[in-house]
Amino acid sequence: MEKRLFEDLIDSGKEKHGTQQSKVLPVSLLLHSVIAALIVIVPLLSADQLPDPASAVKAFFVEPMAAPAPPPPPPPPAPHQQAPKVIQKPVVENKFVAPVEVPQEIKPEESIDMGVEGGAGGVEGGVPGGVVGGIVGGLPDAPPPPVQAVRVGGQIKEPKKLKNVPPVYPDIAKQARVQGVVILECTISPQGKVMDVKVLRPMPLLEQAAIDAVRQWIYTPTLLNGVPVPVIMTVTVNFKLS
Repeated sequence: MEKRLFEDLIDSGKEKHGTQQSKVLPVSLLLHSVIAALIVIVPLLSADQLPDPASAVKAFFVEPMAAPAPPPPPPPPAPHQQAPKVIQKPVVENKFVAPVEVPQEIKPEESIDMGVEGGAGGVEGGVPGGVVGGIVGGLPDAPPPPVQAVRVGGQIKEPKKLKNVPPVYPDIAKQARVQGVVILECTISPQGKVMDVKVLRPMPLLEQAAIDAVRQWIYTPTLLNGVPVPVIMTVTVNFKLS
């Protein structure tokens, strides 16, 4: 009996499952049909909101970019910048070529005579062994170096004054009652003339008058080893009101 009860339970389960499956299948098909219809109908109802096909196409297809223009050709070089053409000169090789035929006579070589008849060195009256193209009489004597001025003292005695010009007392110095001594350093030329004057002890209002007077003085030439030389000496000019 227990076996019978177990078989009844299995049979009843199968019947219930079959009845439920037969009810669920139509409902599922209906729901899927409704959903499919909504998917198709809803987009058709909102056709005004559909995107522009042209814009959609442009979104997927981009216009190709134009190729850049080629660069301009370089300017031609200026005429002065063109490299000069180098003309190669043919190289002549000085080679000794043996004669084809043996000469019967051998002539002496002609040499160039640089001398002049009655002279030597290419110049009339030249010196034997001199240089060709020299100067007749040789080079002129170089001028002697300038003699430096020597200072009076020791063996160099002060020259004697041959010409004395008294200074002119300036009027402005007389009115200001200015008097005193102006000491100058003078350079005497070999001929005894005053060449240069330098003030050692100045005196206002009297310096220029002393310089103008001393420049006119003349002395005897100073000899050194029998040769006149310039000398440097000190001169004193006294200004005194009477």
